[in-house]
Amino acid sequence: MQHDWIMGLIGGLMIGLAGAVFLLANGRIMGASGLIGGLIDGSGRDNRGERLAFLAGLFLVPAVIALAVGAPDTHATGNVAVLIAAGLLVGIGTRIANGCTSGHGVCGISRLSLRGIVATVFYILAGGLTIAAFRHVLGVI
Repeated sequence: MQHDWIMGLIGGLMIGLAGAVFLLANGRIMGASGLIGGLIDGSGRDNRGERLAFLAGLFLVPAVIALAVGAPDTHATGNVAVLIAAGLLVGIGTRIANGCTSGHGVCGISRLSLRGIVATVFYILAGGLTIAAFRHVLGVI
């Protein structure tokens, strides 16, 4: 348990630091869904390199750390349909909420943004209800 707690703390500090650096360097909120969305819909053409570099770091740093210290057991389901449904629900939710956990949860709450706080409360509740439905009603998790 101690190792999990320490890794969670380190991960949280890294996300917070990344959000602070991104805000200080660019004057914009570090929202991963917005960065990805701008690449997909073409609205982020003017800073595509910056977006790609950030997203590469988002995927490469955990991979390097996993190689160095070993990958944690995530307890993720092996049911591919559930993983695809989860990804789609998260994507839809970030579009509806105009942001994701990094934009609203990390950056929004740290700036005491009412919009970020409200969005975070609602996506945490939606996530809890979704887990309850998938586990206890549908029995797929």
